[in-house]
Amino acid sequence: MWTKESLKQFIEDKLKNNKFIVAANREPYIHRYGVDGIECIKPASGVTTSLDPVLQACNGVWVAHGSGDADKKVVDKKDRVAVPPDNPTYTLRRLWMDKREENGYYYGFSNETLWPLCHTVYEKPKFNEEDWNYYKTINRRFADTILDEIGDSEAFVFLQDYHLCLVPKMIKEAKPSAKVALFWHIPWPNPEAFRICPWKKEILEGLLGVDLLGFHIRYHVDNFLETVNQTLEAKVDKVTSSVVFGGMETRIRPYPISIDYENIKTYSKTQECKDLSAKLKHDLDLNFKYLGVGVDRIDYTKGLVEKFDAIDRFLEKNPQYHGQFSYVQVGALSRIHISSYKQINDEMNSIVEKINWKYSSEHWVPIILIRRHLTPKELIALYKLADLCIVSSLHDGMNLVAKEFIAAVDDDKSLILSQFTGAARELPDALFINPYEPNGFADTIKQALEMPKEEKIERMKRMKEIVAENNIYTWAANVIQALLKIS
Repeated sequence: MWTKESLKQFIEDKLKNNKFIVAANREPYIHRYGVDGIECIKPASGVTTSLDPVLQACNGVWVAHGSGDADKKVVDKKDRVAVPPDNPTYTLRRLWMDKREENGYYYGFSNETLWPLCHTVYEKPKFNEEDWNYYKTINRRFADTILDEIGDSEAFVFLQDYHLCLVPKMIKEAKPSAKVALFWHIPWPNPEAFRICPWKKEILEGLLGVDLLGFHIRYHVDNFLETVNQTLEAKVDKVTSSVVFGGMETRIRPYPISIDYENIKTYSKTQECKDLSAKLKHDLDLNFKYLGVGVDRIDYTKGLVEKFDAIDRFLEKNPQYHGQFSYVQVGALSRIHISSYKQINDEMNSIVEKINWKYSSEHWVPIILIRRHLTPKELIALYKLADLCIVSSLHDGMNLVAKEFIAAVDDDKSLILSQFTGAARELPDALFINPYEPNGFADTIKQALEMPKEEKIERMKRMKEIVAENNIYTWAANVIQALLKIS
């Protein structure tokens, strides 16, 4: 089992004089102006939550967009700042964008084109050439910043997600000796879905600049190989999961991402966590017999409306739970500049208001929405209060909330998990739902609450074993080991 310490030792032994650079659109720490001056927060992001402990273990460099309003105030002349702020162990290198660039690259091409293109939730992608041009501009900026960090050294570069499709080819053209991997954190669609993109060839050619391309599950690997096979004049080997294009070989592999299991588990047993749970229970007035919890960005792929429809159906079919069961939904506003996100936010507010009006009594409401940012410690404390967690994604590369819940809670709890998540492939002891089928979904909520304690414990123990063994350090070690094997 890999740990933070063993990964650190492994990297020191194997990488030696090679720089280890991670690049992602999202930064792991954001500086912003608060009431008492500049404060540093950790954003709500599965990618940053997972990768931060890896960087802490290997003393690397994280290249990211500086999005905080005080970010420029704390960096040096090279736009660098040491993080984490309380115990610096690695370097955060920030790059900058103006509003037009951010709107075109991030809100436009990344999240109105690639995001709906890759998620099968029937949201039509938009293809705007101006957004594509901004995407190319910012990808070039990322590549130049990474190359500046590499300098004359040799380097392992680990790129993250769909925001940086074009960066691998740019790095390889300038620094052929660099070892480059990219992990695609969202699903890869089937070829029929991807073929409608006007810039599909440029995107695939950019991605095939990597030595190693990772997805969460084998299904996405197979979709990518078939997409390349139908789009480019390339040698695709489905047996070895590799593509030879432009004289270079790219290995494509499944690496299910995970969490720092031991860290979450350890904190969940502290007195600080118990006190924080008690405070949340008091502040939210959670004095009910049964409690469910969900933690999601407000996004149309997360199945939030479908989840609330199922809770409505559950309460309709099971009036004995009125006044007994409440559901806490933590939902951070996301990409609100995009009309489809504003629409899902408005729709969610409307259905929650309708359900609460329909069922609430003087001292009870069935659904409690938390809109404010919760720290990682607050989330663990909230998980500890819950009897069950519902992950209802309509399509999800992995979903780390499911794994965080497993690590945080006692054994007699239940996880309800959409069959359309990557996590469903790893966690067969979860209770699976089809979020599009509200009656069956409602019955599964009842099943989770009424399941015998012994069965809950057996299921949760098996899930804990899986998540503990396949932790974030195992994920990182597998990727680095694969890179090291590439000559």
